[in-house]
Amino acid sequence: MAASSARTAPPPRTGDRPRHGFREGLGSLTARGRGFVAGGITAAVAGTVLGERDLVRIGFLVALIPLVTAAVTALRNNRLSLTRTLGAPQIEVGTTMEVQLELVNVGSTTGLLLVEEQVPWALGQRPRFVVDAMQPGWHRRVSYPIRAEVRGIYEIGPMRLRVADPFGMLALNRAFTKTSSLVVIPATEPLPRIALGGAWSGTGDNRPRPFSTGSAADVTVREYRQGDDLRRVHWRSTARLGDLMVRREEQPWQSRCTLFLDNRAGSHRGSGPDSSLERAITVTASIAVHLADLGYQVRLVSADGEEIDHSWHDGDVAAHARPVLERLAVLPTTKAAQISANWVDETVTGGMFIGVFGGLTSDDRAFLSRLHGVGSASYAVLLDVSDWGRSRPETPVVEHHREETITWFQHRGWKAAELSRWESLPDVWQELGR
Repeated sequence: MAASSARTAPPPRTGDRPRHGFREGLGSLTARGRGFVAGGITAAVAGTVLGERDLVRIGFLVALIPLVTAAVTALRNNRLSLTRTLGAPQIEVGTTMEVQLELVNVGSTTGLLLVEEQVPWALGQRPRFVVDAMQPGWHRRVSYPIRAEVRGIYEIGPMRLRVADPFGMLALNRAFTKTSSLVVIPATEPLPRIALGGAWSGTGDNRPRPFSTGSAADVTVREYRQGDDLRRVHWRSTARLGDLMVRREEQPWQSRCTLFLDNRAGSHRGSGPDSSLERAITVTASIAVHLADLGYQVRLVSADGEEIDHSWHDGDVAAHARPVLERLAVLPTTKAAQISANWVDETVTGGMFIGVFGGLTSDDRAFLSRLHGVGSASYAVLLDVSDWGRSRPETPVVEHHREETITWFQHRGWKAAELSRWESLPDVWQELGR
C-alpha cells in the first residue's frame, strides 16, 4: 500500500490585516451571491430616490446576506488533513486499482465541501465528491477506481476543495499540495519453461569458474585496491565510473542475461498502445519477469545503449525484474538509425543474450553477426512489423521474407522465432526453445 498525506494551507491572513481573508471571500462569490449584492444595492438606491425607507432596509438586508456569508466562511479556520492510499505503488497496463482518500477536520466546523481529485487523463476521469459539513475531529472516507491504459509514471493529485455555504452564495477554493506517484508498468504474459543455454556467468572474487566462451576476455571489474597490478586496470570502466577499476577473473556462478529491446522509431509501425513498439515492450517485460522468476540477473539494453545503471559489473544485483519493468514503463522511442554498440564490452556481455527486434536493416544484420560471438547463447524474437500496417487478414499471410530472416539468424548460430501481430507470445517462446 502506498499512502501520502497533506494539510491544506489556512486562508491567507496577517495579524494586523484580517480583512485580507474577507477580500478573498468577496472574490469567491458565486453568480447568485453577486446577484444578491447587486439586487440589494439597486433596491436600496431605488428606495432612497423614492423615499421608501422599507425598501432601503430590505435592499441593505439582501446585500448583506452574501457579504456576511463571505466574511464568516473566508475567516473561518478551515484546516483539513488528507491521507491518500494507493492499492499498490505500481500496476500493469489494463488493470484497475482503488484509491482511498481520508479527510480529517483538524480545525473549526466546515461548510459543504466539493472535492475534486486531479488524475491524469491516462488513468480515467477526475473523480468528484460532495462531503457534508464536518465538525472538528470528524473523518470522511471516500474511494474511487482508476484504470491504467498507458504505461508511464503518473502523479495523482493534488486534491482541490471548494468550500460552499448552505445558500450557494460563496464557493471558496482550497487545494492540497501533496501528490502520489503511480508507476504503470507494461502488461506481462506468463511464459512456459524452455531449455536455455548460456545461463551461467557472473562476477566476484571468491570463487573461480571456467570461461563460458573460452576467451580470456571473459572477466569483470572491481574497484582498485592497494597492491593491485596496474596492468589489470580497465581504462574504459575507469573513464565511465570516475574511479580506478581493475579486471578480475575469479567469478562466482551466477545466471545472467542481457535483454535487448529495439526501440527505434524506424523499426516499428503503428502508433499508441496498439503499435508494434508497445507489443515489443510487452514481450520484453514478459521475458524479464520469466527470467527473474528462474533466478536470472537481467540487464536491459535499448538501441541507445544500457538503460539501467546498476552494479552489473559487481554482480550484486538481485534476480528481480522490477528495475527493468520500471524502466520499460517510461522507455521512449529513439530516432537513432543504428543500434548503439557502446554497451558491448567483454566485462558485461558474458552469458545469455535475448533480443526483441522490429524491422532490421543490412547494417543491423552486420552488427548482430558480430554480436553472437560475445555470449554463449543468443536468442531473437522478431516482430513482423508489417502486420501493424494492415487490418487482420481472413487467412494467415505467409511471406517469403519471414523464413529468410529466421534462416539468416539460424545460419549464424542464433535461435530465432518471429511474432506476428495476432500470434500468441507463449507459443512463439515455446518455438524459440526447440
